Amino acid sequence: MGTSAVMNLFGQLIRFGLVGGFVTGLYVLVYSPLAGTGTTSPQVANLAGYFVAMVTGYVLHSRWSFRGHGARDNMARTTSRFFIVSLISLALNAFFVFVLTDSMMLDGEWWWPLIPILFVTPLVTFTLNRQWVFG
Repeated sequence: MGTSAVMNLFGQLIRFGLVGGFVTGLYVLVYSPLAGTGTTSPQVANLAGYFVAMVTGYVLHSRWSFRGHGARDNMARTTSRFFIVSLISLALNAFFVFVLTDSMMLDGEWWWPLIPILFVTPLVTFTLNRQWVFG
C-alpha cells in the first residue's frame, strides 16, 4: 500500500470516527432516556436508537466519510449494502444488550451495552462500509 493510499485510509478513518462519534452520540441520546428511565425495554430503546443512527449515518458517511472512495455508479446497490451493514450493526448491538442486560444472562445495568457499542460495533461497521459498501 503506497503513501497516498495510506493517507486516504487514514483520512477515511478520521472522518468515519467523527461521523461515527456523532451518530453514536445520537444513538445514546435516544437509547439512554428510554432504557434508563424504564420507559421501554432496553431492546426497544436499542431499536429506536438504531433507526435514528442508521438514517443519519447513511447520509453523512456516503457524503463525507467515504467521499471519493469507490464508484458511486450504482446508488441502489450502495444503499442496499449500507442497509445490510446497518442490520449487522443492529444485530451486534442487540446481542450486546441481550447478553449484558437480560435477566437470563448477566442482568447488568442498562448502560453496560454502551461500552461494546461504542468500541466494537464501530470497528466492524468501518471495515464493512469501507470494503463492501463504499469500496
